[in-house]
Parts: sequence; C-alpha cells; structure tokens
Amino acid sequence: MSKRKAPPRRDRDGPASTGAPRTRGSHWLFGRHAVVAALLNPARRCRQLLATTTQLAALEAEAGTAFQQQPGLSVQPTERDRLDALLPGALHQGVVLEVEPLATREIEEALDGATGSVMVLDQISDGRNLGAILRSTAAFGGAALVLPRDHAPPIDGVVAKAASGALEIVPLVTVPNLARALEQLKELGFWCVGLDAAGPRPLAELALSERTALVLGSEGRGLRRLTRERCDVIAHLPTRGAFRTLNVASAAAAALYEIARGPRA
Repeated sequence: MSKRKAPPRRDRDGPASTGAPRTRGSHWLFGRHAVVAALLNPARRCRQLLATTTQLAALEAEAGTAFQQQPGLSVQPTERDRLDALLPGALHQGVVLEVEPLATREIEEALDGATGSVMVLDQISDGRNLGAILRSTAAFGGAALVLPRDHAPPIDGVVAKAASGALEIVPLVTVPNLARALEQLKELGFWCVGLDAAGPRPLAELALSERTALVLGSEGRGLRRLTRERCDVIAHLPTRGAFRTLNVASAAAAALYEIARGPRA
C-alpha cells in the first residue's frame, strides 16, 4: 500500500517585508498562468509558493493535486504588499513561486518523436520577446525553441510571465554554436528558413511544412552573417503602409501561422 504524500507545508506568517530568501540557483516565477503551469509541470521543481489568500484558494481549485505532487513545497499565505516588496514592479497578480530552472535538452532529444516546426532565435535580448515567442510556438504546435547559450535573455520570471505557461510546454534547447545547430537541424530533415525584411521571397510563397526551422535575428541587428549563410533560404513577411518591419515576436507569430495553416492550394 503506497504511502500518502504529506500535504504542502503552510506557514501562517508570510515572508519578511524584504521577501522570502531563495534557495541557491532558484528564481521567482510570478503571475497566475505562469505559476499554475509550473505547478502542473512534473519536470519543474517548486520550492515555495507565496500568494494572497484569495489567489491561493483560486490556485488550489485550478491546480488541484499539483500541490501534493510537489515534494517539500512550502505554501505561504502572504499579504500583497509583501509580494510587492519581494518583486518590485512585477505584475505578480498576488502569486509568486520559487522554482529551480528547467533542464535544457539536446536537439536530438527535444525532437525525438516530436512533430512541428522549430523556432531558432539568433541573439534576441528582450525576455518579454522570448516569452511571447514561446507562447506563439506553443499555440501553433511548434516542437522546440533553440537559442544560443550566450547572448540570450535569462530564463526567468519575466520570460515565464510573457510566455503565459508556454515555458513549461515548449522544450528549450540552448546551444554553444547556433551555426552548428542549424546544420544539425538540416541533418534531421529540417529546412532552415531565415526571416529578414529584405529577404528576396515572401514567406507565403514557400512550400512550408512542419519540418521547417524558422530562424529569427535579434531586435536590432537581425540575422548575423554566419547564421544567414547557414539558412537554406531567406524570406520576408509582406507588410503594407508606413510600418515596413515587425517586432521579432510579432514576426514569429505570423511566420508560425503560415506554417500551421499549410501550403496554399
């Protein structure tokens, strides 16, 4: 007969006004969707949950037995002003969660048995853009997101909040060399399509399939030369009017939609 797991510890007193101490190597997630998704992710190790009494009741109703599935999770009813002091300026919605980082995967591991396109990001710098791209990748059935180990935003609460739960769904692959990663994707049967406003071909004219790796450059400089050279083709998203370029997160969403709807008749 299996032993019943002990319920999460509830501390009557919230953290000190300066915030609860974190475990070494952990970080805070905040916002309802990001926190619920982390609690429901069996691969995520959660340390302590701080929430207002109203939000805590709502979380327990939504996450259900996820509380019991997190060994050692401390659940602390906490006043909103203490959460404000813990994460100044964050839109925490009355709930924060201390977590350990998710393990990243190798390309072959992340794509083993998976279907869907792959998003490749070449040195984007804004965590909110990364989170928004994760959300679009999840929404349009992307298989993974690849980014360089260096010159990328930290995978933290800002990314998780913008991803609205997608950080717990989309496998993240961090690589030391993005050019080599594109070669690996080609070896796995992916067609590497770089996006650039000056690309010679409209994206919609390409015969896109799920075995497509979409490659987007950074917010300022776009695709680097070596990354561009490793792409099979460079395409653009047609725009009209005064604004001829898109934010990288908007461009990612539009490109993922093109793949998801399939080739035109």
